[in-house]
This record gives sequence, structure tokens and C-alpha cells, in this order.
Amino acid sequence: MQQVIVQKFGGTSVGSGERIAAVAEIIKNEAEINTVVVVVSAMAGETDRLIELSKLFGDNPNTREFDALISTGEKVSASLLAMALNSLGLKAKSYSAAQVSLKTTSNFSKAKILDIDKTKMEEILADGSIPIITGFQGITETGEVTTLGRGGSDTTAVAIAASLKANRCDIYTDVDGIYTTDPRIVPNAKKLDAISMEGMLELAGQGAKVIQIRAVEFANKFKVPVRVLSSFSSGTGTMITLENDTMENAEISGIAFQTDQTKVTFTAVEDTPGIASKILGPLSELDMKVDVIVQNVGIEGKTDFTFTIATEEKSLLDEAINNIQKSINYKEVIIDDEIAKVSIVGVGIRSHAGVAAKAFQALSENEINIGMISTSEIKLTLVIKKDDLEKAVKVLHDVFELDK
Repeated sequence: MQQVIVQKFGGTSVGSGERIAAVAEIIKNEAEINTVVVVVSAMAGETDRLIELSKLFGDNPNTREFDALISTGEKVSASLLAMALNSLGLKAKSYSAAQVSLKTTSNFSKAKILDIDKTKMEEILADGSIPIITGFQGITETGEVTTLGRGGSDTTAVAIAASLKANRCDIYTDVDGIYTTDPRIVPNAKKLDAISMEGMLELAGQGAKVIQIRAVEFANKFKVPVRVLSSFSSGTGTMITLENDTMENAEISGIAFQTDQTKVTFTAVEDTPGIASKILGPLSELDMKVDVIVQNVGIEGKTDFTFTIATEEKSLLDEAINNIQKSINYKEVIIDDEIAKVSIVGVGIRSHAGVAAKAFQALSENEINIGMISTSEIKLTLVIKKDDLEKAVKVLHDVFELDK
């Protein structure tokens, strides 16, 4: 019995006619062995072009029309890829996410997938066709087109794989797998043959951009094996596994980082129960995501409260601060967007003593100051100055010998 494989191709993979032809050959080879469902992104640069067009009549376009506009890019690449497959003698048809009833919430530009009616896809497959489905988008119960945010095609692909109970979801991109860190910063970074799902969750959550974190969350929740590999070169890529066995002997699996970060500090707030809720509640109401949080030791009934947010959400801070002012007193708000986060990730962190001390010593010896620290069982995140980021990544990659 043939396996069901979902193949997702990113923007660079379908960035030109030549690239689409190459992708068609990859699909053809897989279709000779297995049943294939394909998800595509817009051609490289197309979404950015559409975003610029949306600003012709103002910097804040209507959110409904914005999603209606930027969702058109995937329709172009899906149709072209179907044509390429037809030219090779394969039966392929393009479908929008709406046509396969991929239902989402009504949050324009950051919608979440609610349900997929797999009946339509099963009918297409039973007809012997290869469905080419637009990623990054969906439709609400009332028929409005929505988009899932940057990298949303990854989430589309994994969600479809989960719905069909596919044997695997292959994410094709312009890199040949998951690396211990960004090879553009550390040229001797090592490609991983496999990484645990929870390890990938942490890497993606802390800045590794090879796959969208929501896609990994979906894969983890619905137990979908995922493989990340290149559409530009042959190779087996990196398997994101459902078990931790492959990483059991590894102390650290990777170094992730984020530069688009802003640190916010409320100084001299009252050191009383509920103060965290009064500060973070208004941010949550604006759907702002807070990461590293530090509340200092209280002195004479006052304390400082610090947290980080993505810089892209900085525009919402004024509204959030106005709402916070209604319930607490503080001396001032200090906003610092010259920071970065570097995270050491690995299932070995929970079982190997001294990982944090080793990292702290290495950074200290290289005169890199740590502003904030956050830990979990498999992650150690450090907030540092943005100017120190590249040095910090190289130092940590070296001290943990991740190139070995």
C-alpha cells in the first residue's frame, strides 16, 4: 500500500520557471512511489511585492483587503506548478485553501487553523490527481479569506498531513536541513541528521527560521513526522522525530538566536501580589507575546519588572502602557531595542550539570555581558547586547563543540 506524503515547497523553491520545473521533477519522482499532496508558498519576493502594493493608499490598509491581496501569490505558484506537472504527463490540479475547506479563525494576518475537511482531498486523490494546495491561507466560517502569518505554508502542510494521517511531511527549502546554528555566522556549523520534536520546538521558538514554530507545534500535537530538506540539492535532510532517542547522548543540539527583540522595563513598581498580572494582562489583551520575564528583588516595597517582546509588536506598546497606567504606579518605562536573545537548546541540558556555568564562563571570558536569563528543561536563553550577538553565537558553538 502506498504511503501518503505531503510535500511543501517554499518561495525560493518555486521562485522561477526553472525552479518550478525542478520541483515538478521532485514531485514526479515521489509520485512514482507514494501518494503525494503538495503545498506551495508564493514565488520568492512576491508576498513582499504585494505588501508594498497594499500601501499605495495608506500605511494601514484594511485588514480584510490586505489578506485578500497577499493571498493571491500562492495561487500563481500553485497554478504554474500544476501546469508543469501536466506537461510531464501527470494529472495535477491547483486548489486554494478555501477550495479544500481549510477553516481558520477570523484574525486577519495571523489566523489559526481550526479544521480541514479532508473529504475533498480524499476525493481528489481517489481521482488519481495530485492536489497542489495554496499554503499560508484559509477561510473563515463566513467565507472571508485569511492568512496565517509569515511561514504559514509550513503550518498548512503539517495540518494537511495531520488531517490525512500522512506518513510524513517533507518541508523543502533552500537549505539542506537543520544545522547546529546559522552557517552564515558559524561556517563550520553541523547539519543534524535528526532532532527531537521538543528540541525543534525550542530552536524554532528561539529564532531558527528553517521551519515555522506553529508547524512544529502541529506536528508534535498530531504526531506527524517531519523532514526538512533542500529542493536545490539531493540529500536526506533532517528528520524531526517523535522520539528523543536520537538526541539522548547529545548535551546540546543547537544554538538559536533572535535579533528582532525589544526589552521593556517598568521601574519602581509596587512589590505586591498581582503586579505581574496587572502589567502582562493588557499585553495579552492586545495579543502581544511576551518571552523572557524578570522581576527583581523588592527594595523598600518597590521593584523593577522587565520583559521582552518581538520588535514588530513595539507599535502596540503605547496602547498597552496606557492601559497599564490605569492599574499600577511606576517611575518610568525604559525601552531598549538594541538587544538580542541567544538560546542554547538540547535535551541534554536537563541531565547534564554545568551547562549554564560553562556558557556563563565562556561569555565572561569574551567580555559579553548577560542582561537577562531564562531557563527550561531543554533551553537556556540569554539576553545580551545586539552588537555582541555574532561573537556570542560563535563562542557558544565553539565551547560546546557543536561542530564535532
